[in-house]
Amino acid sequence: MTQWTHKFGFGLETLPEKVAVKHGASSFSIGIPYEISNTENRVAVVPHSVKPLVMQGHKVIVQTGAGLRSNYSDQEYSEAGAIIAMSRQEVFKSDVLVKVAPPTIDEIELLHPDQCLISPLQLPTLSESYVDRLLRHRVTSVAMEYLQAADGSYPLVRTMSEIAGITAIQTAAELLCRSEFGRGVLLGGISGVPPAKVVILGAGVVGEFAIRTALALGATVRVFDDNVYKLMRIQQIIGRRLYTSTINPEQLQYQLLSADVVIGAVHSPTGRSTILVPEEMIMKMKEGSVIIDVSIDQGGIFETSEVTSMDNPTFIKHGVIHYCVPNIASKVSRTASAAISNIITPLLLKAGSYGGIEALLHDHAGFRHGVYTYKGHLTNEYLSKRFGHKYTALDLILPSHL
Repeated sequence: MTQWTHKFGFGLETLPEKVAVKHGASSFSIGIPYEISNTENRVAVVPHSVKPLVMQGHKVIVQTGAGLRSNYSDQEYSEAGAIIAMSRQEVFKSDVLVKVAPPTIDEIELLHPDQCLISPLQLPTLSESYVDRLLRHRVTSVAMEYLQAADGSYPLVRTMSEIAGITAIQTAAELLCRSEFGRGVLLGGISGVPPAKVVILGAGVVGEFAIRTALALGATVRVFDDNVYKLMRIQQIIGRRLYTSTINPEQLQYQLLSADVVIGAVHSPTGRSTILVPEEMIMKMKEGSVIIDVSIDQGGIFETSEVTSMDNPTFIKHGVIHYCVPNIASKVSRTASAAISNIITPLLLKAGSYGGIEALLHDHAGFRHGVYTYKGHLTNEYLSKRFGHKYTALDLILPSHL
């Protein structure tokens, strides 16, 4: 058996130890619904995370089929101790509801007062009416992407960005090597045959892991970012000299002319991407070259980008293959689900040992940082200014905890 421990406030390690089923200071029910979004294949809690939650005395309710798109069966959940629910309504009755996609308007209507909702917030698509519904239902809403680790970092954002960077290069390699529509080119080349050229726009976490993966496969890499300090950081952490440049149109055009793969990995703090590559540049790229627009979640940085789906992920424009699927981490759903579960499960275990969600709010600043509505109060200052609602500091309305 194993004991779950915490590393930097998040993540899970296992230590050999005999573990008996025990009830913590507070037990509660945890609901894991089936995600109805066509672009979402992940699940918030995986079977190996269910077992320690059940051992602590919690009731884990999983909607039938919730893990299938991540290749986790109902039987695996059941064997770990979860209750398999046939209806969505049964899952939504839980004390804590954990989702990997924001609840739809219909799903919000199933929430109940004093319930804790843990899900992504997705600020760019958030509307005032959506927030108003959450406030009316008096739930405690916690944004996954704003959960903070002890060092001030955002574990979920970091982890999903790592996956996105790696997956972007793997996807590009698949598309590039096709003889039909692609170029029939091996990304890393071989002895006597030069490797493919990869241009990466953005030197953040997505860009970093795209660079690492491309270099590991043997490709030549060019990196662009308008933040010189990010470029300096990339040089340092990669540990080798790279071609780096600010996003200068002349330099960018020159590199795109001979590029086999272009990765768009620029994050916009405003929630809406700026077009960095106009259509004229794309028209001059090689036929069969590949564009992966990871920034499509924020509208995309290529003028020719259009949102695609997992069912129909690519289109060709000006002879260039475009892959513009939002939420690219969902492509590797099992890995991504395990990563999310590794972040959420320790928090749920801490809540149980501390005395419940309310106690966790008192004692865990990183969890408190993710709360944006609390029992009818808007506790996120940015949202209050954006929608003109009254802001209430969470620290002022939390009941005293003994």
